[in-house]
Amino acid sequence: MDATDTNIIRSGYLSVGDGHKLYWEEWGNPSIFPTIFLHGGPGGGFNDKHKLIFDPLKHRVIFFDQRGSGRSTPYASTENNTTQIL
Repeated sequence: MDATDTNIIRSGYLSVGDGHKLYWEEWGNPSIFPTIFLHGGPGGGFNDKHKLIFDPLKHRVIFFDQRGSGRSTPYASTENNTTQIL
């Protein structure tokens, strides 16, 4: 287990329709107001390196993978995955 994994508050999948689910993690200090981390793309997901810019004692961050990317499902699917749908 990576040191950044020890600060995961909770994680899961958010159904966004058409069979797609986005993977997300809530990370850091649960008593702090959350920040949403927007990463680059297209076709991008977050990784533990993104967590290194935050202090887990001072930040609470929501990370998520884009539709069809990272740990989101179905992986690499272009079905029902267009710019208009995103």
